[in-house]
Amino acid sequence: MSANGFLSSPVATVAETVAWLHERVSLTAHLKLDSRDIEPGDVFVACPGLSSDGRLYIDKALALGASAVLFEAPATEAMRAASAGTPMLAVTGLRSLLGELGDTWYGRPSAALAVVAVTGTNGKTTVTALTRQLVEASGLTVIAAGNISPAALSALMDALDSDALPQVWVLELSSFQLETTRTLMADAAVVLNVTQDHLDWHGGMQAYADAKGRLLKMSRVAIVNRDDPLTVDMVSSLNAMNVRSFGRDVPELVGDMGLELGQGVAWLTACESNDFDEPAPPTRRKKDAPEPVRAKGRMSRLMPVDALRIRGIHNALNALAALQLARCLDLGWGAMLRALRDYAGEPHRAAFVRTIGGVDYINDSIGTNVGATVAALEGLGQPVVLIAGGQGKGQDFSPLIPVVSRHARAVMLIGLDGPEIGRVLEPTGVKCLTVETLRDAVRGAAELAQPGDAVLLSPACASLDMFRNYPHRGQVFVEEVEDLARDRGEVA
Repeated sequence: MSANGFLSSPVATVAETVAWLHERVSLTAHLKLDSRDIEPGDVFVACPGLSSDGRLYIDKALALGASAVLFEAPATEAMRAASAGTPMLAVTGLRSLLGELGDTWYGRPSAALAVVAVTGTNGKTTVTALTRQLVEASGLTVIAAGNISPAALSALMDALDSDALPQVWVLELSSFQLETTRTLMADAAVVLNVTQDHLDWHGGMQAYADAKGRLLKMSRVAIVNRDDPLTVDMVSSLNAMNVRSFGRDVPELVGDMGLELGQGVAWLTACESNDFDEPAPPTRRKKDAPEPVRAKGRMSRLMPVDALRIRGIHNALNALAALQLARCLDLGWGAMLRALRDYAGEPHRAAFVRTIGGVDYINDSIGTNVGATVAALEGLGQPVVLIAGGQGKGQDFSPLIPVVSRHARAVMLIGLDGPEIGRVLEPTGVKCLTVETLRDAVRGAAELAQPGDAVLLSPACASLDMFRNYPHRGQVFVEEVEDLARDRGEVA
């Protein structure tokens, strides 16, 4: 160690890091990721993130009384200068060690907890929030964390501070987080779907899919969307007895879930014996070993899709995924189905705004990629005037062609890549109009929509060319719809 307390030689394991802390700080010290939350005696954990780099705030953490600093290697001269006698340790790959570090430092509370995890291009937040509601309704204490906010380590520390560790953790994990996750072992995990997104960051579709698929190899039970070949391929080398699936068709294997259309009514269904099979240990199947076979079972109707408050077939699939995760915790159907019926959805996710002149207005501003917009168009089940456009992030817009042809009466285009979407959609023959503002888009869509239609904001693009973020875009849409209602004398 240097004279000012700075340890110049980095370490690379949790064991080394914890041993170093034990020699320098109180055993009751708390680990903090946000410099603004530092209290005297806390340990500041400084990692690079997607939107900010904690290493830039080491001086602020020290000013607030941090007793030590762990930071992602390599060190800089500025960090050395900031130390001023406070112990500081460079940890190689610190970001990927956060979960294990927090668990080890706080005495491995995870040993007594159940963990379920959610990833996918679209639907993560809905499934995470819904799973939390199903578990809570079943009488267990639960915290949802990760990509949904708060960060998992922050949530763990808050729970420990208040002596209120939950019985179940529901983790929402992005591809960015999974890229560096090494130590997670979940009781059950689901990959909802994989479509184009963040390809500029991952470098290609295969790397993006591989990041998502890593989650299933870190789980006791792996759940996939059997309508999505990319997710099905992720479990091809896993023990089949540990695999479950959901999809649009009727399930046949015990533990799988799906949809059934009976006498004009769509149902959420489950294939059951008495319960899920007891999963085998999570091992990879050897090439020369016979493939295990899962049993066929009987199908049970759970609930009509129309009983859900969240709209669209894509949300019916989200509901199936959440139910499967919760069932892996041996929870009964009754309380979960009542909670599912009452779930109203998350903001800006295929959220019903209001009806004006017989036309429904739907806010799906979370639709920041093509796959999300495809799902929204397919899920609504009514003719649509689509509002799309923004920052395209280098996506291929051609998957919109068949769904726009089938479901869209017209398309209103906004933002930087609106004209490019219009060019791609030319072969559909669907009317596409480019406008300057979201207000123009709402007003134009209202003129083109007919009673029974929906005006759907699902942009297939990021929002930052015109808005602060996608919630801001969604809020502006809601405000414009309410303004339209007032102008037409339909104030609720």
